[in-house]
Amino acid sequence: MGFEIFTFGVVFLLIVSGGLLLFYREEMIQRITEVITPHPKQKSILSTIQQTGLSIGGVVEHFENILPKSKAEVSVKMQSLQMAGFRDESAVKIFYGSKVLTPLLLCAVVAGTGLGTYAGFFVYIVALGVGFLAPDFWLGRQITKRQGKIRRGLPDVLDLLVICIEAGLSLDQGTARTAEELKGAQPELCDELYIVVLEQRAGRPRGEAWKHLAERTGVDCVRNLVSMLVQADQYGTSIAKTLRIHSDTLRTQRVQAVEAAAARTTIKLLFPLVLFIFPSLFVVTLGPAFISIMESFSGLNH
Repeated sequence: MGFEIFTFGVVFLLIVSGGLLLFYREEMIQRITEVITPHPKQKSILSTIQQTGLSIGGVVEHFENILPKSKAEVSVKMQSLQMAGFRDESAVKIFYGSKVLTPLLLCAVVAGTGLGTYAGFFVYIVALGVGFLAPDFWLGRQITKRQGKIRRGLPDVLDLLVICIEAGLSLDQGTARTAEELKGAQPELCDELYIVVLEQRAGRPRGEAWKHLAERTGVDCVRNLVSMLVQADQYGTSIAKTLRIHSDTLRTQRVQAVEAAAARTTIKLLFPLVLFIFPSLFVVTLGPAFISIMESFSGLNH
């Protein structure tokens, strides 16, 4: 088994080294040239970290061609990555590359720790399956986390947008000002609003730009907001009043969600009570009586 682990490690290192030599040959030649003829050029720690991250991402990208995939699957995955906040063109390549590298790394961990000696080949199958599905679970978690931040920050953004519109700005100008002012407090939602502003400046109609916002976020309250804005734009109703009503509705829904969660607490506490607390109480209350009964029966037998 030790020889198999050593062979697997050597093959894995050779594959990684070959990939680095093939994909980063020019960078390596440039670094060797800089070492031979040094220049008085100092790089900051941040730039070094960014370069390292880009290099790792580049290595992962080249493994994405191993997985067979259709255009429809890639399109769905690109939409999911956009919902998670990853809009770079290389995000899809890095994602599919990680689905190849993560199983290999887990197999290397299994081989290095010796877990394969207990269950044999089954552990490697489990490592391959977990490594293949881990990027999907991570992506789903990132989407849920980002959607929660957008959902929580929407009422505050709408309040500032109402103030901007009532101050005399148009909806487009108010959206740009809101995205600029709240980018530190609500970066996720302000980033999406800034994309809406850029699309409108590029010539896209207002309704389509806001509909794209709903598609990118995938949040139900944002979809409702977009439909209300489109209807207000079509029928000529007050946008400020519409936004204020929607903001109040969101806050009411948030309070109702908290009250519903508090009401479900009693039901959730039922299982810990039955499984952990009640048996302890039975032992404490009935234990001494049971001991006394056993002692009485033992005395009768004598």
